[in-house]
Amino acid sequence: MKTIKEIFKIEQKPRRGLIAMEWVVLAYLALTLLMALFTYTKLANPQALIGGRLRIVAIIIAMWIVYRLVPCRFTMLCRVVVQMLLLSWWYPDTYEFNRMFPNLDHIFATAEQAMFGFQPALTFARDWSSPIVSELMDMGYAMYYPMIAVVCFYYFFRRYDEFERCAFVIIAAFFIYYVVFIFLPVTGPTYYYKAVGVDQIAKGVFPNVQDYFNHHQECLPTPGWSKGLFYNLVEGAKAAGERPTAAFPSSHVGISTICMLFAWRTKDRRLFLILLFVFVFLCLSTVYIQAHYVIDAIAGLVSGVVLYYALMYFKRD
Repeated sequence: MKTIKEIFKIEQKPRRGLIAMEWVVLAYLALTLLMALFTYTKLANPQALIGGRLRIVAIIIAMWIVYRLVPCRFTMLCRVVVQMLLLSWWYPDTYEFNRMFPNLDHIFATAEQAMFGFQPALTFARDWSSPIVSELMDMGYAMYYPMIAVVCFYYFFRRYDEFERCAFVIIAAFFIYYVVFIFLPVTGPTYYYKAVGVDQIAKGVFPNVQDYFNHHQECLPTPGWSKGLFYNLVEGAKAAGERPTAAFPSSHVGISTICMLFAWRTKDRRLFLILLFVFVFLCLSTVYIQAHYVIDAIAGLVSGVVLYYALMYFKRD
């Protein structure tokens, strides 16, 4: 009861302007809007891109008004949750920009081959194809957004003074990854292997497909146990919003690494260990389901650590 009262208690000194995470959204919005205007004739549907951005500005203003009318923790939570939910709109949006550039998967596949002597994304699921392993991997991948939600809600309910900072770091990291995805067009194995042919990939042939993904979005089916619950959740998510974009670095690994560092910061051992179990399978699953090269996962881990400390320093209390 005390917690509920705290959530809806009117703040004596409410925030006057936008919060840091909303400024991050607007900054990314402005950058991509300028890109849309300068590349207007090259985009497939520029009107939708511009219209969507105008609607997001309206949403930010509307949520700010709601908070100003009822300034409490609940309306602040709503401001954060809305922007988190909109990430599902921003992600496929990167494809509309990066498909204007030549694809770079052949470089990453070649580097992967040079590093390991084979393609881990091609052999991992094949060599570990049992239903149990498959479901554990798909569980890890499917728990990506729930993991983010758990961390954010933990900070909201247990460490509210750091809640806004936590939300800022996660959102800012997402949009930094999105900027990289736009200018570094790597689709990942599931799309590249499909475009080239698995038989060619197995032979170590990695041709430059150039602008192939400008007109194609076909990918390989997710490997693993097709009757599994988590398998079908992953397949459903791919069908709903996946695009040939956003492979390097792996934002799944990067953002989940940031979440792990936030969990460690709480000093709540139970929270950390539960998330650690998910985190391990999430990182492995990015290669297992052929969403990423191993190079992508390693880069995601390193960049996640760097972004956490850089953004935490930037958003000092």
